[in-house]
Amino acid sequence: MNKTYIPKEISWLSFNERVLQEAENKDVPLIERFKFLGIYSNNLDEYFRVRVATLSRLSQFGPKSHDILGYSPKATLKKVHEIVLEQNKRFEKIYAGLIQDLAKHKIHIINEKELDEEQADFLRDYFVREVRSRLMPFLIEKDSGLPNLTDDAIYLAIILAKKNVKKEKYALLEIPSDVLPRFLVLPERDDGIYVIFLDDIIRFGLKDIFFIFDFDEISAYTIKLTKDAELELADDISESYIENLSRSLQQRRHGTPVRFIYDREMPKSILKMLTLLLKFGPDDVIIPGDRYHNFKDFMRFPYLGRKKFYFEPLKPIPHKDIQPGKSILSAIYRKDILLFFPYHPFDHFIDLLREASIDPYVTSIQITLYRLARNSSVINALMNAVRNGKKVTTVVELQARFDEEANILWGNKLMEEGVKVIYGVPGLKVHAKLCLITRSKKDVVQRYAVIGTGNFNEDTARIYTDHLLLTSNKKITNEVFKAFNFFDVNYRKDNYYHLVLSPFFLRNKLTLLIDNEIKNAKAGKKAYIHMKLNNITDNEIINHLYRASSAGVNIRLIIRGMFSLVTGIKDVSENIKAIGIVDRFLEHTRFIIFCNGGSEECYISSADLMTRNIDHRIEVTCPVFDKNLKNELRHIFDIQWNDNVKARKLNPALSNKFAKPGKKIIHSQMEVYEYLKKTSRSN
Repeated sequence: MNKTYIPKEISWLSFNERVLQEAENKDVPLIERFKFLGIYSNNLDEYFRVRVATLSRLSQFGPKSHDILGYSPKATLKKVHEIVLEQNKRFEKIYAGLIQDLAKHKIHIINEKELDEEQADFLRDYFVREVRSRLMPFLIEKDSGLPNLTDDAIYLAIILAKKNVKKEKYALLEIPSDVLPRFLVLPERDDGIYVIFLDDIIRFGLKDIFFIFDFDEISAYTIKLTKDAELELADDISESYIENLSRSLQQRRHGTPVRFIYDREMPKSILKMLTLLLKFGPDDVIIPGDRYHNFKDFMRFPYLGRKKFYFEPLKPIPHKDIQPGKSILSAIYRKDILLFFPYHPFDHFIDLLREASIDPYVTSIQITLYRLARNSSVINALMNAVRNGKKVTTVVELQARFDEEANILWGNKLMEEGVKVIYGVPGLKVHAKLCLITRSKKDVVQRYAVIGTGNFNEDTARIYTDHLLLTSNKKITNEVFKAFNFFDVNYRKDNYYHLVLSPFFLRNKLTLLIDNEIKNAKAGKKAYIHMKLNNITDNEIINHLYRASSAGVNIRLIIRGMFSLVTGIKDVSENIKAIGIVDRFLEHTRFIIFCNGGSEECYISSADLMTRNIDHRIEVTCPVFDKNLKNELRHIFDIQWNDNVKARKLNPALSNKFAKPGKKIIHSQMEVYEYLKKTSRSN
C-alpha cells in the first residue's frame, strides 16, 4: 500500500463518516440529525453508483487496473465493503437512538400493526384515495428473469403463503416515493404526534392488491438495488451529441447492479432467489439492513411545528455595495464585489440578470449552466432578456451527472424562446461558472463578468457555501469574453494572462505558484500555501505539495471531501496540516492563497485538485485583484482554520477527531455570518 497516498474512495468514506458524526451529535437539533442521516444515505447511494461502479469495472482489467489507478481496485473494493458494513451498524444505532429521542417528545414513528381504530380508518381512506392506483406488482419465479428494476428505488419483496401448501408465491412492488410523500402524519392520540412510512401504508393495504390469490399469510420486506450510473458515451461523430446522451441515459436504466440492500428479517428462500436472479456473486456488495431503506427521504421529513427541532434560519445579509433600488451594473463598474452564499442573498445575482435583461444598452448575456434550480429564476431572466431583444447565449453542460435529462429539457426550452444554446465542448465537461454581460453606449463597449465557485442555482445557494465575483476589470472581462468565444468555436486557442483555464493551463500554473513558494522558502523568506477546496486527489499536485513541505513551505488545507494526501510524514509532509468542516451548510467554495513573498496572490476556482478537473474539464480559476476582497478571503480562511466546533483533523488514520476546543469557542459558519454582518454595517 502506498504510504503517501490514500485511495480517494477510502478518503471519501471518511468524509461521509463526518456527516454521520453530525447525525450523532446531540448539539444538533433533533430533526436536523435525521436530515444528516438522509444526507449520509444520499451520498452513499451516489458513491456506489459512481465510485464503486468504476472500481468494479476497473477490477475486471486484472493487473492493468493497478497501473490505471495507482492502487489495486480489488483490494480497495474489499476495504470499501468492510468500512460500509461498519458504518451501517453505526447508522442503525444512531437511527434507533433518534427514534427514542422523538418518543421522549411524544412523537412516534409507528408501523401498520401499531395503529388505533381512528388511525386505521384514516389510513384505509388514504390508501384507497392516494396509494392503491399507484401500485403495480409483478410476480417473480425462480426460473423467470426479473424485469428491469429502477436504480435506487425501493421495492417490497412480497411472500404470499397458504397453510399446508409448500409452494409460496413471490412478488415485487415498487414503493412510489417519487410521486407520494414517504411520510404521512396520522391523527393524534394521547396528545402525541404519529408518523408512518409509505412502506407501511402499503403493507397495511397489501391484501387489497392481492385479493385474487388464495393465501392466508402475506409478508413484505424492503429491498433496494443500486446500479452503475456512469454514462458510456460512444465516440461516434455521426450522431448528434444529444441523441448520443439520450441513448446513454436509457442504458443507465439497464446499468450493472453494484449494491443490494435487504431487510435482514427476510426469509432465506426469497433472498437466495433474488440474488440469483440479479446474478450477484460472492464479490458483490450485499448489505443486510433494517426494515427501511432510502433514508435520503429524511431530507424531506414533514415539518412538526417545533422550532427547537430545526436550525434557526439565518437571514441573508444584503451586500454592503449593492443598494436596494440602485443599479447593480453601476455598483460593479465602481468596484469589484464578492458575494458569499448563503450568507449573502442569491437574489443579488437574479436582480443583476433582471437589470441586464431590461437595460436598453445591454446587447448580450452569455452564461454557463451546469445544475439549475427546479423552478429556475435564472432561466426566466434569460428568456426575458431575449424577449427584450438581447442576444443570449447559454453553454449547457449535458453531462452534469444525474442532471442530464433536466438539462436537455432546459436546453430545449431556451431554444424555443430564441436563446442560442451551445451543448458543451465535445470530449470535455464544462464545469466553469461564468456569466458575461456586454453593454454598448455611444460605441463604447463595457463588459461585466461573474465568476463563481458553484452553480447558478438558487436552491443550492441556500445551503452551499460559494463565492461569486462580480467585476468590470478589463483584465478579467476580456478573458471571460475569450472563454465564451472558445465555447462558440471549440478549440480556438487564445492567450490568457489572468484567468487560468483547465484543461490547458491550470496544472502548469499551480506548479509555477508552488515552485515560487519553494524558492522563497529555500531563500529563507516567509512561504505558505492555504487552500480551501472540496477534494484533493491528483497525485502529481500532491507530490508537488510534498516537495513544498520538505522545502519548509507552511501548508494549511481545509478540505471537505476526498483527501488523498497524507499529512505529518517526517521529511515529506510534516509542514502540511489539514482539517475538514461538516456543518449545516455544505462547504463548497474553493479558493487558494499563496504567500508570494509577502504580496499575497488569491484565486477563486470552480475546480478541485482532482485529475478530472485539471485535465478533463473546462474549469476557470480566477485571480482576485482587489486588496479588500483578498483580505476578506484571508479573514474567512483564518476563521475556518481556527474552528473548534465543527472542524475535524484530517490525519493518516482517518480518525475524524474534532479539533480541541480552545478558550474561545469558534463555530466558523456562525463566525463568518457575524463577520459579514459586521462588515455590512460598517459601510
